[in-house]
Amino acid sequence: MNEKISLETLMTPSKTVGIDFPGMPEFKVELCYLGRDELIKLRKRCITNKFNRKTHQPEEILDEEKFLVEYVKAVVKGWSGLKLSYLEELLLIDYEGLDPDIELEYDQKEAEKLMRNSSPFDEWVTDTVGALENFTKSK
Repeated sequence: MNEKISLETLMTPSKTVGIDFPGMPEFKVELCYLGRDELIKLRKRCITNKFNRKTHQPEEILDEEKFLVEYVKAVVKGWSGLKLSYLEELLLIDYEGLDPDIELEYDQKEAEKLMRNSSPFDEWVTDTVGALENFTKSK
């Protein structure tokens, strides 16, 4: 007996996997893939409508700070192995007097700071989350 299969029953709104950060052995980031619908909902939560006096029309304004916070909360679920010596390759830091092998523990606020201040990390997260093949079995 053939049961009818539909996309509705097969689709999943998100999936989290651990992915190694390139060039940094031991640094693994738990990233969550969000389906298109979820990304649209996230973006809508960060938009406000303001009246433009010049055009006399309402216009949508994306609150970039709120979007960053919501985006990081949605896609960066954790990390392990982020050593101070690796951080030095991602942004300008001063860890003089500290052991370069000390790890920065994951925390939502730390993830936001890293996304906000490190172009290489931000670009990698965005590119990795945007590539479906990173979250499928045929990876």
